[in-house]
Amino acid sequence: MKIVRFSHNDAIRYGILDDGDLVVLAADPLFAGFDTTGERVPLADVALLAPVIPRSKVVCVGRNYRDHASELGNDVPAEPLLFFKPNTSVIGPGDAIVLPPQSERVDFEGEVAAVIGRIAKNVSADDALDYVFGYTAANDVTARDLQRSDGQWARAKGFDTFCPLGPAIETDFDPTGSARVRTRVNGEERQNGPVSEVIFPLADVIAYASAAFTLLPGDVILTGTPAGVGPLAAGDIVEVDVEGLGILRNTVRASSPV
Repeated sequence: MKIVRFSHNDAIRYGILDDGDLVVLAADPLFAGFDTTGERVPLADVALLAPVIPRSKVVCVGRNYRDHASELGNDVPAEPLLFFKPNTSVIGPGDAIVLPPQSERVDFEGEVAAVIGRIAKNVSADDALDYVFGYTAANDVTARDLQRSDGQWARAKGFDTFCPLGPAIETDFDPTGSARVRTRVNGEERQNGPVSEVIFPLADVIAYASAAFTLLPGDVILTGTPAGVGPLAAGDIVEVDVEGLGILRNTVRASSPV
């Protein structure tokens, strides 16, 4: 089941994708289930939004593919390397990634994201995936020069527009399966890696994170990026294409003068 969040007639609503239509849901399915209103809206008539806006946090796993750690000259971490993005960094499909004037190098990082569906604290790895509501594509946009110079990653990863999510939340997806993460810039493939090659599987990440802090419904976990990351420039079109999850497409633009 693919669930979208959309704008239509000046209202923000939720729907289930059914061929070229959306079956409109009565409320946010994370909290109200899948009751429908009986309405159907053509997909072509709506604007898709980020399928979820985390009420609390976006949790990310750094260096979770060996080849990606290697391409940046980093060691593979012994435990999951966690960091946060603020929820103000989230944008949706079609929105613009804005290049901040503070940075001279902003990179794309295509990833799979998991959306937490219920409160998770001290959960076991065996039970962890039961706490996932669904999955979507993500782009962990990074100011690479600031990541290296700051000594920590909050600013480099946290600029407004640096967490595109979408286009939909898929409730039926195997994060350990054969699906591949592909990223294209202006139609040219830059990343192509299987989700199964992560160092720390999602279940282990959820267990590790929930042992430290409570995961809330709507929290998002970015699971890491394969090798091939690279810079973005104003005017680029970047696409994160995850098999089974759809294509997350965003434009890139320079920041507006103050």
